[in-house]
Amino acid sequence: MSVNYATGLSEYASKGKCGLPETFDDDETVESKIQQLVDMVKACQHLVVHTGAGISTSAGIPDFRGPKGVWTLEEKGETPKIDITFESARPTKTHMALVALENAGIVKYVISQNVDGLHVRSGLPVNRLSEPHGNMFVQTCDKCHTKYINNKCSPTMGLKPTGEQCRQQKARGVCRGRLHDAILDWEDALPDHDLTLADKHSAKADLSLCLGTSLQIIPCGNLPLGARKNGGKLVIVNLQTTKHDKKCDLKINTYIDRVICGLCEKLGIIIPEFEKPVVNLKSIHTVKSEKRCPKIIVDDALRDQKRDIKDVKIKLEKESTTPANNSEEKSQQPIAAKTESHCDQILDKKGIKMEDDDSAKFDSNSSQNNTSDNSLITNNMSNPQPDTPFINSTSKTISVNNSLTSNTTMSTPNNCILFEKCDKTLDEPAAKVQKLIEG
Repeated sequence: MSVNYATGLSEYASKGKCGLPETFDDDETVESKIQQLVDMVKACQHLVVHTGAGISTSAGIPDFRGPKGVWTLEEKGETPKIDITFESARPTKTHMALVALENAGIVKYVISQNVDGLHVRSGLPVNRLSEPHGNMFVQTCDKCHTKYINNKCSPTMGLKPTGEQCRQQKARGVCRGRLHDAILDWEDALPDHDLTLADKHSAKADLSLCLGTSLQIIPCGNLPLGARKNGGKLVIVNLQTTKHDKKCDLKINTYIDRVICGLCEKLGIIIPEFEKPVVNLKSIHTVKSEKRCPKIIVDDALRDQKRDIKDVKIKLEKESTTPANNSEEKSQQPIAAKTESHCDQILDKKGIKMEDDDSAKFDSNSSQNNTSDNSLITNNMSNPQPDTPFINSTSKTISVNNSLTSNTTMSTPNNCILFEKCDKTLDEPAAKVQKLIEG
């Protein structure tokens, strides 16, 4: 919990202003301000959301500087009573609304000072999120820098060794580097990757929306001002006064869930219900030119199987539209779908690893040659015969024309996987694929 997190940090004299009074706008004022926010959101091109501990209080996680915050009570010699853990905490309406708003292409990026991991566990794409202060569920290898997103909290804080080793596969075995937690202590430097992206999107923003943060901790507290420098708007939703209230264009004093739910309702955005923790690594709006994230390994319990299946279907649909001839396309689609899993099983039995190569394409204009029952199955052939089965390594599906060939000699790149049959006896994998095609 935030209590354990706070006590795990080293002693630090200046923790900001704690225990400031909370102020509530009346209902009519709140509705008017929500409409102003809606108008700003509709007019902006690059909305960046900055979140703090205030968005997680409705999940049962106390904040730090509120009237009942961890550090506020600490100053009084008291300890907050908590009956929830980070693992059992559920994302709030605000967390789930941000997922929906990002999916709709409205929210471009989220920068969070929280370490509770609720943004990641809610399904917000990892490549649309910066967590400069860390995440309780993340461990990082000190050797290859692979990130592990786990279903349990790290046993340590302050970038210390957790006692576990990196399992990332390398060319010569396993990395075996030491894993460290990703939780920053007071004097620790912010992670370069998160800070770089946070700076980039803050500078690009024409609307900064601050939710549940007093903006006292720098540099994160100053990032929202990037929108103002661009001639954009700054909106703050918080019950207490913040460091930048005088610089903002709109300040809403009420509960964050109310504001965000009202925003989504007026925009026609449906907020999904939280079912279970799910990690989503990549936004559907990701473009090829974006900087790649560090290698990330996700706990099996957190993988989104429905999304994985959806992605596979999308790849299969894209593959099925590759041939130019519509009649060929219809004949190839069911075979490709039918043989996908069987081909994977065949390759696995042979201990063969598929190489990723986006350059594999089908040349529908190449000459046809139906002269023999000899067959070739290749991966990433630069110019395969149209009647020859081949494997596209990116989607791992097999595209097959109506018959098998050929006697023609074909050159193959170094990363191709090639099976050949003898004059009379088919090699096992080729035989199975041919049997599937004929059946």
